[in-house]
Amino acid sequence: MRAAGFRISKRRVFEANTLFDTSSGDLRSTGRLLRVRHAGTRGVVTYKGREAEGKYKDREELETDVSDPQRTAEILTRLGFVAGFRYEKYRTEYKHPGEAGVATLDETPVGVFLELEGRPAWIDRTAKRLGFPESAYITASYYGLYAAWCRDRGLQPTNMIFE
Repeated sequence: MRAAGFRISKRRVFEANTLFDTSSGDLRSTGRLLRVRHAGTRGVVTYKGREAEGKYKDREELETDVSDPQRTAEILTRLGFVAGFRYEKYRTEYKHPGEAGVATLDETPVGVFLELEGRPAWIDRTAKRLGFPESAYITASYYGLYAAWCRDRGLQPTNMIFE
């Protein structure tokens, strides 16, 4: 990252994420997501809409900070949502001076992933600069990556957390 001109814009932080859904899985079955994230001292609630088809992961995303992610999770539970998949990661955020996109390095229990977030032309240009061909693009969710990792090892998926 440094050789390509990127600099750390947010230092490495531990994130604990919990996905919520209705008891009948209405959100997941329609490609939507409701997440509570605890990242360092920050709490965030996120809604993600359905993904658009294509080589980039593109979907509506609404986020808001919350002062107490555990209390927020309790509120969602009382409203009838069920805590489901939990996943953890360490995230470091990078920016290239003068560019609008963001590169994040996610260290997870099943591997290390680089996420490029920005306009399609920036993503393609940056991926190429970092040595990644378009054939290396992954648009799977963390649950999808984890489920594939478990399937390859003959394991039953549970939660993607550090032991």
